Amino acid sequence: MDFFPYKIRNGDTLYSIASRLGITEEELKRFHNAHCEKMEKVWFTNLHGVKHLLIPVHYNREIQGVAEKHNNPSSSQLPYLFFAGEYKVQEVFEYPQKPSLTIEYTISLNSKEKNENGKMITFNRKDVKTNGEIPEDKISILTLACMESIQPVDFILHHSGVIAGFREHKTIKHRFNEKRKDLDDYFTGETNRNYIDLFQESIADENFLLQQFRSTLLFQTLFPTIDWFQKNTPWNESFYFFQNSFPAKCKMEAVHHVKNIDLKEINFVGKIIEACTLQELKRGIRFHETAEENVSGEIRLQYTTDGEHHNIIQAEALLTLWHQEIVYQKHHLTITQKII
Repeated sequence: MDFFPYKIRNGDTLYSIASRLGITEEELKRFHNAHCEKMEKVWFTNLHGVKHLLIPVHYNREIQGVAEKHNNPSSSQLPYLFFAGEYKVQEVFEYPQKPSLTIEYTISLNSKEKNENGKMITFNRKDVKTNGEIPEDKISILTLACMESIQPVDFILHHSGVIAGFREHKTIKHRFNEKRKDLDDYFTGETNRNYIDLFQESIADENFLLQQFRSTLLFQTLFPTIDWFQKNTPWNESFYFFQNSFPAKCKMEAVHHVKNIDLKEINFVGKIIEACTLQELKRGIRFHETAEENVSGEIRLQYTTDGEHHNIIQAEALLTLWHQEIVYQKHHLTITQKII
């Protein structure tokens, strides 16, 4: 036999399989159709309803390895774990009849050891600018100093793609305690001391601190659920439209594009489908009764990855909220790979 039956898995297309084999879609389809039974011929690229694809036998080892990884998630590499190392990030907040706010910074993401729960990801943020300038107001300087005191932060990235928790929460508390004296010496006064006390209290609560990271648009964009990228039909997903609020349920749809052999683009669009008001989202609590009109919201996500390693070249996210049919806020995030 000069072919190997490859079992089709979710998300497979003629292009994705052929590209891994180093042949064209037409060549793969022609090979399969020449060796399969009459009723098993392939006519479309999405492989809908196709259970097996016949692969040339000299590619057996490579394609079988892909199938084994898929069937054994505990030992597989995340197919869309696309961290390249360093990224430039820009966040723009737009409000009607108010000046927009632009925040820029650099993040680094380093993947380390792996265990049965997932991988360890070290996150660090630096070089923060607001509207193109290094922040000079006292509260911004203090806020950044407190955040820098606990960095870098080690997270456990679950096999599903989402952040599962901290590697060692006690390390974060210990790191801050070591730098607390320097903060107190530099940021004097009762107001500053109260802020530092509050920050220390906040990071002591592991669940609260984890929620602060998870509920940011940055983390929701960086750490999507891997299953999203294999969806072909609409599904429900919850997103945070405000940090430290509650997640609102959205109806999601995915659109896949292959720009060329080197670039792939995946778009996700979601709209809020559960009843909640703007004030509930802003305060992060549900009201028992309210006369306020329900808020409308939408999230758009776009990932551009390289075809070989699936590294993020660029990711964009846009959160939009409407209140009484008027745009209340737009939050636009752009993550761009730094070329060193």
